[in-house]
Amino acid sequence: MKTKIRPGSPPPKRSRIGDLRMGVIYRWLAAAAAVVVVAVVAVVLVLPSGSDEDGRRPIAAPSAAPASSAPPASLDPAPTPVAVDSTPIARPTPEPGASLAPGYTAMEALHADARLPRLPGKVRRLKLPAPAKRVIRDKRTGLALPDLGRPWKTYGAAPFTSKQVLPKQRGDSRRGMLVSCPVPIEPQKSARDTALLAARWTLNHHPEGAKIRWLASQPVKRGWMLVYQVSYGKRSSRAAVVVADGGMAKPGLAFVTVPDTQRKRWRDITRVVSGVRVLG
Repeated sequence: MKTKIRPGSPPPKRSRIGDLRMGVIYRWLAAAAAVVVVAVVAVVLVLPSGSDEDGRRPIAAPSAAPASSAPPASLDPAPTPVAVDSTPIARPTPEPGASLAPGYTAMEALHADARLPRLPGKVRRLKLPAPAKRVIRDKRTGLALPDLGRPWKTYGAAPFTSKQVLPKQRGDSRRGMLVSCPVPIEPQKSARDTALLAARWTLNHHPEGAKIRWLASQPVKRGWMLVYQVSYGKRSSRAAVVVADGGMAKPGLAFVTVPDTQRKRWRDITRVVSGVRVLG
């Protein structure tokens, strides 16, 4: 049935798609297809070309940060600089027999040595006789030592700078000796302390296990002298050291020791400590 159009009425509405020509529709479809092709190509280029055994494409791991030779930063805050105090740290004086950590002084090591008791503040002082007129001049120490005479005799000095000895007793390797040399230990500010260290060193020239008992201690001109008993087992020796500044690079040391098998010569120890003096 045909629609009657009344005069003056607007024309009937038509579909917009119907009004489009087929060429326009084909151009739209071609453009849409081109967009899809471009998107597919872009996806193929982005995805990795390899695949795993199941045919699935592997998932790329995130790239690692470049390695650095510097150590990892600590999580702890940086330490605050501490000012160094140059004041010596006061340490308690070690007891005899105590073990010492590295860094202790020579005197601290002396006080920790169980072979030597503490030297009392008041020790016997000897009444010394006049020095002997006959002396041995030791220019390497700057000291003059009494020439004790018979039965003493001079002997090869090495490793000392002078040496006098008593004859050996049958069946006994020990014998009296008087030697001198520059002090073989570190000199201290106090002549008394230097003498104490020297007395400790003389234990190297007594039998193993030797221990000291102090008999006398007193100053001498430009130095200090110590007299002591050295015990080792059932035997003993009497000994003395004199330390004096003879004007050399180090103070001079005179050391005398006489075993108990030659005790008749113990009186010579007093002659030694009274007769040692500086040259000049």
